[in-house]
Amino acid sequence: MGLLTEGSPLSWEETKALAEHVRRHGVEQFINLYSKLRDRTGDVLKWGDEVEYIIVKFDDVNQRATVSLRAEEVLPKLQEKELKDPQNVKSLWRPEYGAYMIEGTPGKPYGGLLAHFNIVEANMRYRRAEASALLKDGEVIMSITNFPRLGSPNFTSPPYKPTPDRGVSLSYFFPDQATFPGHPRYKTLAENIRKRRGNRMAINIPVFRDVNTKIPIDDYHKILPDLAKPDSVYLDAMGLGMGCCCLQVTFQACCITEARTLYDQLAPLCPIMLALSAASPVYRGYLTDVDCRWNVVSASVDCRTREELGLEPLKNDKFRIHKSRYDSIDSYLSPEHEKYNDIEVVHDPAVYRRLREGGIDHPLAIHVAHLFIRDTVSLFSEKVHQDDENDTDHFENIQSTNWQTMRFKPPPPNSPIGWRVEFRPCDAQLTDFENAAYVCFVVLLTRVILTYNLKFVMPISKVDENMQRAQRRGACASQRFWWRRDVRSQDADTYLEMTVHEIINGKEGVFPGLIPLIESYLSGMDVDADTHCSVQQYLKLIQRRASGEILTMASWMREFIDKHPQYKKDSIVTEKINYDLLKTAYGIQSGTIPAPTLLGSSNVSKTNDDIPKAFSKMMSKDCP
Repeated sequence: MGLLTEGSPLSWEETKALAEHVRRHGVEQFINLYSKLRDRTGDVLKWGDEVEYIIVKFDDVNQRATVSLRAEEVLPKLQEKELKDPQNVKSLWRPEYGAYMIEGTPGKPYGGLLAHFNIVEANMRYRRAEASALLKDGEVIMSITNFPRLGSPNFTSPPYKPTPDRGVSLSYFFPDQATFPGHPRYKTLAENIRKRRGNRMAINIPVFRDVNTKIPIDDYHKILPDLAKPDSVYLDAMGLGMGCCCLQVTFQACCITEARTLYDQLAPLCPIMLALSAASPVYRGYLTDVDCRWNVVSASVDCRTREELGLEPLKNDKFRIHKSRYDSIDSYLSPEHEKYNDIEVVHDPAVYRRLREGGIDHPLAIHVAHLFIRDTVSLFSEKVHQDDENDTDHFENIQSTNWQTMRFKPPPPNSPIGWRVEFRPCDAQLTDFENAAYVCFVVLLTRVILTYNLKFVMPISKVDENMQRAQRRGACASQRFWWRRDVRSQDADTYLEMTVHEIINGKEGVFPGLIPLIESYLSGMDVDADTHCSVQQYLKLIQRRASGEILTMASWMREFIDKHPQYKKDSIVTEKINYDLLKTAYGIQSGTIPAPTLLGSSNVSKTNDDIPKAFSKMMSKDCP
């Protein structure tokens, strides 16, 4: 969820003319904010998750599944409780890019009590039930990462045809009506990113080559020879990437130093969690050779010009930029980790000098100066002129459109909220049990990192390499990832290639494993029986998925498609296959269909009857 400023969007030409204005004032806003809050300490741990959902419509007569473009109709009803009593709501709801998407978060952040791990799944189920109550017959809420036939003919309900010769996206696959219409940010971003780039988006996903797969898979390499590849699934619009769903978690740190530590130490975990959460192998109705959304979304918002991409000499642009604005981080933030920043951090020297003059230390100044090589791609006329002492919209304009694996988040002005870190890599999981498990695992790991002063950092180049390995087909079970051998030592810089299983569960004589480290931490804590049961079930899921005993959602989907009687070994996911896949997935999500290969036969997450009871009990307490 980005900055949702209200107002009248400026045209791309007007926005481009104000790029330096936004950059200059955004830097001043950050300097002022940093000067006021750099010494802020004493904030307690608060944290919360964000789950994005897709509204799916089943046509059981014709056995078709589509996305329902009713988010704009559903959201105001979901937000009524918040508007009436914002301090006493169980959930908060926000729009997302797709007109078929909504985003839900807890009504208030969780705190430092271990008992809060016992209500995460309860709150997720509450959200899902709350949204489901507003749906029409045939509609369901699903926390799937990508609708498998997004971009295929008539994938929306009601159906709309793409308009490649007019409109915002100029897409052959994604009609403008599929973009959320209720806030100008989304269509403005789509149009301005495309215009800044100077062409349609060039998203090419390698197709999975089954025994009967035909290459080229279609004719788009002929229609758009400079953009589409014959052996890839070609996508051409922001919505086909940003229309995917993810699972994120944000932590409040006690101070800026702790926030920077968490940012750095969690960054190497991002590729591991991406592989572990892999849930999106199908795009535009084709089975592909990737398991995750990350590079797809990255390419969908890649607004670099030909000069910035290095395809032409720099003439009109300032920088050769090595990554999309949606990508893995380029540098660590803590001074003691500078030596691990082993890739070029492209940054604006003028911005860097001003930040240093403003009292910002080198690593943080480099980080911000790197973010600020980007132009603003969405600007509202009402927000052009701001009070740099008290406003931060220009800073957040740039910050919130740098979508990286980790996000370092300063406190909002005049707010009780402290320094925060956002963990962003995970694909959305099918069930509340899985989503809760992934969130609680990452939160527990932050406590372990801080308690034991663990060191996960490694050269950024190795993190980048891991990010690419994490997205390959079957990466969780088959790929090896660079990992630090001795996480307890601050000096032993030794790295090995290990499997996800070895990193999560341990490798005898080499690495203890992340879950054994968590269990060691928990053994010294006073944990009530209910919380202990919940946490153990979550850790068990992570353990079994990392070991390959149960499948990732991506592998489960591949197995389902491969065994479907209509699948012709041609990499094509037909309407019928898509319908059956999502119907089965919905049955698993709602608990009516067992899924031992995905969840394990011993999944004993809370029953529907227990969930409201546990949640009400915790909400009645004065939880921070």
